[in-house]
Amino acid sequence: MKKVIVIICFTCLALNICAQEYVPPSDVQVVRKLEQWSGKKFGLFMHWGIYSIPGIVESWSINSEDASWIPRDSTLHYEEYKRWYFDLNKSFNPVNFNPEQWANLARKAGMRYVVFTTKHHDGFAMFDTRQSDYKVTAPEVPFSSHPRANITKEVFDAFRKRGFMIGAYFSKPDWHNENYWWPRYATPNRNNNYDIRLHPYRWEAFKTFTYLQIEELMSDYGAIDVLWLDGGWVRPKATVNEEVLSWGAPVPDWDQDIDMPKIASMARSRQPGLIIVDRTVHGPFENYRTPEQRVPEKPLPFPWETCMTMGEAWGYVPNDMYKSARTLVHLLIDIVAKGGNFLLNVGPKPDGTFPEQAVQRLEEMGSWMAINQESIEDSYPIAPYRSGQFCFTQGKEGQVYAHYLLDEGEKNPSELLIPYPAFHTGAIRLLGQPAPLKWKKEKEGIRVYPGKGSTALRYALVFELSAKKGK
Repeated sequence: MKKVIVIICFTCLALNICAQEYVPPSDVQVVRKLEQWSGKKFGLFMHWGIYSIPGIVESWSINSEDASWIPRDSTLHYEEYKRWYFDLNKSFNPVNFNPEQWANLARKAGMRYVVFTTKHHDGFAMFDTRQSDYKVTAPEVPFSSHPRANITKEVFDAFRKRGFMIGAYFSKPDWHNENYWWPRYATPNRNNNYDIRLHPYRWEAFKTFTYLQIEELMSDYGAIDVLWLDGGWVRPKATVNEEVLSWGAPVPDWDQDIDMPKIASMARSRQPGLIIVDRTVHGPFENYRTPEQRVPEKPLPFPWETCMTMGEAWGYVPNDMYKSARTLVHLLIDIVAKGGNFLLNVGPKPDGTFPEQAVQRLEEMGSWMAINQESIEDSYPIAPYRSGQFCFTQGKEGQVYAHYLLDEGEKNPSELLIPYPAFHTGAIRLLGQPAPLKWKKEKEGIRVYPGKGSTALRYALVFELSAKKGK
């Protein structure tokens, strides 16, 4: 019997993370895998596909919904535009693709798991599916003759060898599949474009197609830890809630139910302990929540992961505006202090390389993580979580880490008051500084004197408070 916890969290509601029941997994293997994943803290997300060729928003430009964030070539008729977009597969040729370089860079940055887009909403499969010819290994794709053409397999193998947990992003909607967007009708929005109640055979064919593609990923691509399902509007109508309505997209009168119990049973029969993330469809198949492009104000009472772009776009866009390394480090600390994981997205270029700015940011984050990794990985949240410029985490041995977030242009301070009155006696050290740290206990917390040795540290100073207990 599954235990149901009812959460009322106004912070979550404000962030569109609907505060409905979180259903903890009952499978012991899933619970263990979820604990393992939670300890990794920092992951690499990659949105990569044919949309990287023109450098435009991934998939969404072929959706005819009217939204300012969906740019489209206004010189083409909509149907002409879709044909142009879908034909981009004939130009996909990332000859510089080298996933080992990606894995090494991510490892040095302190990342410990990866989520890769095996198929986005446009339906172009980045793996050698047997269910469709719209895939990276199809003869009409220039890259298909390359020995590493089965890109998903190459990515998973390269990252797995570097000790990463492996996540497979998969889009439930498929706008290229004729059983989702039937060419007989117009495609007015993101939903399937025919009444499933009148044409149930078409929807059954689409369900079978989806099941079989996921079965391939779960069977032919080595050990998979996370099945990350996107396209939350593909769901049973009974599960539509205020969060779904807030998206502003029409909700059809029929179910778009793809039978998640059947998919989950099959997937876990091939990948025991698999974490399933059926995003925004709260219930037994959303093992953790995924606030997108945002950080909750307070800790959440269930497993969660902020997924966020390094720049402004998910896929590669020329001249994208990248967040600074300082901002990214501060985001990581803030998220981890509140008990979450940080899934940071990079959009590879059409030639198969990372943008130079992304490489630079990962290297800069790596320089900070090389000193302070112990305060992030396998840590736990501890009150007060965040206070002013301080964030707190707890290590496995009970030690507390106080992270001081340095503002842009702020010099490393000669003294600080750590707002942690619970500490009484023990040792305190500044990570990255070999010299002993001077400190004294005060009513409001601990006054520390980092000294000149801290001048080489950047972005955030991390103080370790030993686990020794005083009276």
